[in-house]
Amino acid sequence: MLQPLAAGGGFIFALLSTSLCGQRQGLHLRGAVIFDMDGLLLDTERIAKRTFQETCVHFNVPFEDEIYSRCVGSNLVRTADILSASYPEFPKKPFMQAWNELYVQEAILKPVPVKQGVREFLNYLNENHIPCAVATSSPQKNATLKLEHSELIDYFQALTFGDQVSSSKPHPEIYLTAASRLGIAATHCLALEDSDNGVRAAVAADMLVYQVPDILEPSPETLALGHRVVPSVADVHRDFFAATQEGTNPI
Repeated sequence: MLQPLAAGGGFIFALLSTSLCGQRQGLHLRGAVIFDMDGLLLDTERIAKRTFQETCVHFNVPFEDEIYSRCVGSNLVRTADILSASYPEFPKKPFMQAWNELYVQEAILKPVPVKQGVREFLNYLNENHIPCAVATSSPQKNATLKLEHSELIDYFQALTFGDQVSSSKPHPEIYLTAASRLGIAATHCLALEDSDNGVRAAVAADMLVYQVPDILEPSPETLALGHRVVPSVADVHRDFFAATQEGTNPI
């Protein structure tokens, strides 16, 4: 098993990455892994979309997939702003309250499935003393309950929530905050995301980024950022292990 290298009182691990066009290639040291939560750690995005559609029916608001897609990965404030700007006379306060109540019943008061490969990768990182954090757009109360019910919360040394930052993803604030709470420079972090908004946030924070798409495939604009896109967290684990053990480029 990998023995991490000590550096500056912490631990570092090696990953190789290339740009989309393969113009840059080199060894990058990463001292921590920062995870999105919904759609990446937990299979909750489908619940969010279904309860949103049910709320649309209740308020006679037409569901438009393109509008909803722009909300994925954002916190509640930015989501409400997108919906208000997209629908004339949108009933912002009652709609958001009703949607939240439905979502709480299905995704917070009940355990939800953990995504493929998540527990195995977290176990590996913890066994090798590599710090882990969560950077989620969900509010603190809801996110904490989700992580507790899924028995994931103890894997993480820092948690940053959507109601603890002033700017939602795709702004990098939440990733910069998560790295700061770990005491590790953002450029020394690996970020895992499912949504385009999240990827844009992590890239803007100058992190090495892996995207594991969930309910939405990455847009051409997001793909142009040059990050790695893989089917599951298990693939990130595989690439990580290969790069650290063999010193070869997994891409």
